[in-house]
Amino acid sequence: MSTDHDDVRDLLAAWACGALTPADERTVPAHLAECESCAAEAERLRETVRLLDGAPRPPLGNSAAGNPDGVLALALRARPAAPRVAAHAAPYAAAVAGLQALLGELDGPGPWGTPVVHDWDVHATVAHLIAADEPLARRLGLAARVPESRIAEGAGWEEAWTERTADVIAYEQGRTPEETVAAWTAQAGALLATPEARDPERAAHATTLMGVRLPIADHFVVRAFEAWIHTDDIGRALGFAVPPPLDPHLWQLVRLAVRILGLALGPTAPPILFTVTGAEPGTQWVLGSEDEPVQTELVLDPVDFCLLVGGRYAPDEVPRGAVGDDAAISDVLERAASLAWL
Repeated sequence: MSTDHDDVRDLLAAWACGALTPADERTVPAHLAECESCAAEAERLRETVRLLDGAPRPPLGNSAAGNPDGVLALALRARPAAPRVAAHAAPYAAAVAGLQALLGELDGPGPWGTPVVHDWDVHATVAHLIAADEPLARRLGLAARVPESRIAEGAGWEEAWTERTADVIAYEQGRTPEETVAAWTAQAGALLATPEARDPERAAHATTLMGVRLPIADHFVVRAFEAWIHTDDIGRALGFAVPPPLDPHLWQLVRLAVRILGLALGPTAPPILFTVTGAEPGTQWVLGSEDEPVQTELVLDPVDFCLLVGGRYAPDEVPRGAVGDDAAISDVLERAASLAWL
């Protein structure tokens, strides 16, 4: 490997995660000893990885295997108690740590081939997360970790996204699960080390990713949403109960989902008083028209609402409390489910 400054900077996230090749393990430290800017960036990345790793975890023995409380404790211990990122990026840091806790306990090659969701096994699901995080990573100036795809010029974002996801999964399935996890962890660490993860002012700038224009801060919340959803997918596939996000993080997901749902319904839909249960202030919203009296109410649990928006509940199956116009209630539930891009 060349000791060129730019080449080494591309390897700093891998260095922070302990994922360098033997050759790079010799050259990167030598460059860090001579380059003050790279050394400072490397230390920031290493600190992020420490936060993601959380407290030391005991091995998953027979008493914890298949025990929801055992996995719950592991995931909670892996969450950073006080992440040194801004509030908008904290849910993503915690979600990454939770998935790391779960993946770190997989024993041998067998679990990696377990079917999870869509046509993905555990290995492919982690590969998918590399592709899912990539648009935000690229927008924030990070290099892709998988060879570029040949996307047809003029392709819409959905077509380009589908092609890129398939390419990333195919590439990663040619590598070991450990290499895929290292690549995903390094990319997550690099995202959390960006100035936008630490500075709310920088994160307030809006950008369009995956067909949705949101502030960068909200795109970090979307990344948290997806990381948690797929952690839950993997946990269910392997018979482990995965805890929901910490309450402050869960409500960040809820509030963003409600805002997007309100935009999807538009101002002419029949008005509905939408309540998400829990102690968080501001858990009621009027969705739809502001010019008509509210005669319909819908009540959902916050986790169930997130699973509905994440595509893990069918609209007619999600547990709910409802009174009023059945057609309007069905429309809200169907619109919520249609938001799933995970």
